[in-house]
Amino acid sequence: MSKAKAKAKQIKGKLKETVGGATDDKDMQAEGRGEQMAGKAQETAAKAAERLKKSGR
Repeated sequence: MSKAKAKAKQIKGKLKETVGGATDDKDMQAEGRGEQMAGKAQETAAKAAERLKKSGR
């Protein structure tokens, strides 16, 4: 996954968390936090892959 897609997933998760908070929907808040964490993990993996590619491995 690209860094841009991972960042978009984080933003989508933040939006879900915010809407869940505004509507008092705990499940939506939790889902949003989960998406944010998944997006951060994917972004980290994409950055690591880029570093490996640049190092020639």
